[in-house]
Amino acid sequence: MNAVDEDDAAVAALAGLPYMSWDRLRTLLADDPPSSVWDAVRGGRHGPGLARAAARVRLADVAAAHAAAGVQVRRLGTETYPGELAEDHECPAALFTLGSFDGLARPRVAIVGTRRCTNYGRDVARELGRTLAEAGVAVVSGLAAGIDGAAHEGALAGGGAPPIGVVGSGLDVVYPRRHARLWERMAQAGALLSEAPLGARPEPWRFPARNRILAALAHVLVVVESHLAGGSMHTVRAAEERGVPVLVVPGPIRSRASAGTNQLLSQGCHPVCDAQDVLAALALRHAGPVPLTLVGSGRVAGAAGDGGSGLTEWRSPPTPEAEAVLDALDWTPTSLDTLLARIDRPPSRVSMALAWLEREGWAQSQSGWWQRC
Repeated sequence: MNAVDEDDAAVAALAGLPYMSWDRLRTLLADDPPSSVWDAVRGGRHGPGLARAAARVRLADVAAAHAAAGVQVRRLGTETYPGELAEDHECPAALFTLGSFDGLARPRVAIVGTRRCTNYGRDVARELGRTLAEAGVAVVSGLAAGIDGAAHEGALAGGGAPPIGVVGSGLDVVYPRRHARLWERMAQAGALLSEAPLGARPEPWRFPARNRILAALAHVLVVVESHLAGGSMHTVRAAEERGVPVLVVPGPIRSRASAGTNQLLSQGCHPVCDAQDVLAALALRHAGPVPLTLVGSGRVAGAAGDGGSGLTEWRSPPTPEAEAVLDALDWTPTSLDTLLARIDRPPSRVSMALAWLEREGWAQSQSGWWQRC
């Protein structure tokens, strides 16, 4: 078990009080040791509401819970606090972490996007995560449903640089619940961190606050899919405040999931068409050598020894028949009836062409719908 001293327990207890925002906590801890601040809170010097809440908490229980869970408390101003965050103007007063922070020594790319992503967005996020990890880049994301989770699944599959997950709840409160196994794998292969102590619920206000940490940890931010008012836009604004380059994956103009990303492109953000675009931006941004290899074929050489695994894969060129069907497909799900209405071909020949396109990786089907890939 990790040792959790009195000041660590006091920070965790303070962070767990109702309506304790990150900036209020940092203000409270600005001048006095955490244990002294805790005593002042319990004594009512910071208001009766906080005093009543603190009266229900025992520091010994808080310390025991964090120690038993293996959660390390990293307080601002101590040696265990990551220097990558310490200089940020909105740095957390404390971090609660699981796993190894080895990924912080690597070039770091944050990959974010909407929870309500398309298959296209999910696949791109997964491939970017895998390829970047293989190239020695630590993938940072929020472990949310959709793009975030796909990026970390890809990073874990890449098996290279340790990934970093920044979550918006206590490390014992998995959100979404279906990502329980993903959280476990992240803690084993890389690091999980939160500014919320054990037991903290995934309250809505925690996620915009979490996004500033994602931006502060990133050398480059990549947005895969985002609605116009998506949470990813909070991360974009936080990245812009910090001078972190924002790269964007273009999406279909009719897809709501790409409305925000396409707007960012129109505002001057650079597009990401494959992993090399990210690596090139990273090489310009990262201080020091970037441990990756670019090869002339347009693919990225990874650590798996398979000759590289960039986003552009070698596929058999489509026949004229298959190409005509492919041209009639969208990047978003298309029904077979819609496809047949667009192309002057018998249904049997269209079906044969679709089967070939799916086998060769040009198209995919799901629940009777087809789309390009």
